[in-house]
Amino acid sequence: MFHDNIEPDTLKQYLLDTISDAYLQVNAWDVEKEHILLLSKKGKVTYKTKKLLDTGGDKMPEVSGCRTQTGDMTYEDHNRQKNYILKEGQVIPPLVDMGVFTKEGKVVKSMYDKFRQINRFIEMIDDGIRDYQKEEIHIIDFGCGKSYLTFIMYYYFTEVRHMKVQMLGLDLKADVIKKCNETAEKYGYENLHFEMGDINGFKAPFDVDMVVTLHACDTATDFALYNAVCWNAKMIFSVPCCQHELNKQMQTDDLSLLTRYGIVKERFAALTTDAIRANLLECCGYRTQLLEFVDFARTPKNILIRAIRKPVVPAAVKKKYLGEVEAVMEEFYVTPTLYTLLKESGKI
Repeated sequence: MFHDNIEPDTLKQYLLDTISDAYLQVNAWDVEKEHILLLSKKGKVTYKTKKLLDTGGDKMPEVSGCRTQTGDMTYEDHNRQKNYILKEGQVIPPLVDMGVFTKEGKVVKSMYDKFRQINRFIEMIDDGIRDYQKEEIHIIDFGCGKSYLTFIMYYYFTEVRHMKVQMLGLDLKADVIKKCNETAEKYGYENLHFEMGDINGFKAPFDVDMVVTLHACDTATDFALYNAVCWNAKMIFSVPCCQHELNKQMQTDDLSLLTRYGIVKERFAALTTDAIRANLLECCGYRTQLLEFVDFARTPKNILIRAIRKPVVPAAVKKKYLGEVEAVMEEFYVTPTLYTLLKESGKI
């Protein structure tokens, strides 16, 4: 959500710039009309306006925030609570054990930011699977750790979307896996299991629809993404962590401004790593977005890679995205792991 003030004569161009970069639909309001911009799956842009209903001569309310009703039209308002997917008042066992909810399903006041962050993650998944038509979904969670979000995802798919789920969490620590399996049994999550194993070379026990990787360290994210591509997973949700690989390799003859200062180099290397990953996924047939997972003020590990498989990738598009990656590699003398894995296997 964001709130900008825009001059009327620049609104249409602003919407065009926004929709081409990040969104499939944009709605905006002025005091007389609603402006609607739609982007079809084939890339066709449709722009239309709708005259707002008369509300008795009063000035239309400003737009931003959550929803409220005025007359027969729906507007946005800051003063009403957001309609979260995981709602307060429901007893959600993982949120109770995390200390986010009380046993009665009320949000613990000091944990409200965590409650919002978890809902933000679920919203990203919910938006990513809106075109998924099957009643059953198979999910692998690489580097699951203590699996707080794994349990919440299972709850979301089974209790909110009422889907059949086969879900597997993978981690290297035996004690963590033991604890997670015990917890899944306690919750009655029959189709959620955990195994000890390495992401690199892991063999999936079923056809994989979704791969999730949250804070898999450094190149572990690359192996997870590579596996997802090899399995033709329909959806990928990845929050990278500790992108050290390019930082160690990076040097440049002409753009030393970006590598001279340690903190700038570290952040530039991390962002470049994820931009390369996004481009490579585009090359492999995914519509890919880099989204803010949580506010940057709370953690620098705040980018989520969301990739949804597309039916066809034109050769010209693949060449463009791959060319951008190879240009960066040449300029900064870097060799990303994901590029190497995909190249050696003939995926790019």
